[in-house]
This record gives sequence, C-alpha cells and structure tokens, in this order.
Amino acid sequence: MDNEATLARAVDWLREADGLLITAGAGMGVDSGLPDFRGPEGFWRAYPALRHHGFAFEDMANPAGFMNTPRLTWGFYGHRLALYHATEPHAGFGILLKWAARREHGAFVFASNVDGQFQKAGFPSERIVECHGTIHAFQCLETCTDEAWPADHFYPVVNENTCELGNDVPQCPYCSGLARPNILMFGDWNWVSKYTEQQQDRLAAWLRVVERPVVVELGAGRALPTVRRFSERHGPHVIRINPREHAISPALGVGIAGGAMETLQLLDSALP
Repeated sequence: MDNEATLARAVDWLREADGLLITAGAGMGVDSGLPDFRGPEGFWRAYPALRHHGFAFEDMANPAGFMNTPRLTWGFYGHRLALYHATEPHAGFGILLKWAARREHGAFVFASNVDGQFQKAGFPSERIVECHGTIHAFQCLETCTDEAWPADHFYPVVNENTCELGNDVPQCPYCSGLARPNILMFGDWNWVSKYTEQQQDRLAAWLRVVERPVVVELGAGRALPTVRRFSERHGPHVIRINPREHAISPALGVGIAGGAMETLQLLDSALP
C-alpha cells in the first residue's frame, strides 16, 4: 500500500471511530524535546556524567541503584522529574484532544511513558493508563506499605557535573526509609502496581462500551514492546506512527513512517 492509500485508510478509520484509543511510547515525547534513551550512546548524550561510571539506562532504572548509589540514582530521577515539570507538550497532544472531543466516547490513553505529559496536556487522569507507573508519585523502596504519594513537594537539586542529588533524598512517610519513584523498573519485585491496576480497570470498562475504536499508536518501539503488543490486541484499526519501526501486519492496521507531531498534523489536515 502506498503512502497516499495508507493515509486515506487511516483518515477513514478516524472519521468513523466512536472512540480513540491512544497508545504511546517514548517517541511521543521526542517532539517536546525530551531525550531518547535508545542505546547507550543516546543515554549518555542525555546524561554524560554517567558515561564516566559506565552506567547504562538499565543500570539506573533499577531498584538496586537506590540501595547501592542512592544519591546518583536519585540525581538521575530528580533531573528527569525537573525536566518533565519544565517541558511543554507538543502540538500533537492538542490534535489528539480535539479528535477525542469529536468522538462519542472520547479517548483513553495507554502509555509506557512515566513523564505525565498527557495529564499536563489536558487529558483527564481518569482516562489514562500508565502501564509502567509514574515519576510524579513516590513509594517506599522496601514496600513497607502498598501506598504511593504525590511527588509535588520534592524539588530536586542536581549537580550537572556529577549527576548526584545535592539535597536530601526523599523518605517514606510511613517508615522513614528511602523512597523511590512509583515506576516499574528492571528487576523490580517491589513496584506498587495497584494504581496502574485501577487505571486498567477503568480502561476495560471504557472498551466495553466503545463499538468502533481506532488505535493511534505513537512512538512505541520494539525494544520494550508492551505498547505495541497492547495496540495489536485491539486491532484491526491500528494506526502505527513511528519514524523507524512502523511495520505492522495489514490484518491489524497500517504503519506510517514519521514523527508523532508531524504525522498527527498531516492526518489532522486531511480530516474534515
């Protein structure tokens, strides 16, 4: 199928849908200026201080880091938290909000991103699943409780040269032990998942009432295929948008090679 026919099919699906299922990976945030951690070089470009230590993303996104190098690991997460607070969602988010407003059942978001950009763009929190958790909530490292709490009152001070946290590390308000972000990490057995499970229950209820859903997948790669597999389970009208990894079975949907923002603008210009 050529590009023109692919776009025409995607536009037809969007026009006919009564609900929009938005699925998103890390590529969704690139157009907002957020870093792409693809491969060690991409990670070290974003965090050059960690090259000296030889740490890859998998080393930092690991609960063991909070026990072994707490100030360095909290420096990494503190910097990300501050970055996400300072970042404005790109224009593509607004296009998705506009499409959602025109559908009978609106939209629901399923994202592996932990950055909170969909909420910041105006999507209601009760219509979002964060399948890997969120950096905007903390939990106990030792899981003394299955509660999480907002990160609103933590203002990280990070040394840009060493990537270490300069102020006090967050503590659990229940046991005074070390706190960590409520994010599913590598080798993670203590992630408090109940909030994501509650989100998933709301999504399941929404899917039961939508009769003609269309899936718009944005920036979800193969390295961690959670989002791609979720999208495909909800075919056959999947619109996969990805600059490099846009392939999809014709029985499940169509693939469009491109960035999130530019492709959403292209599709929007073809919609009435």
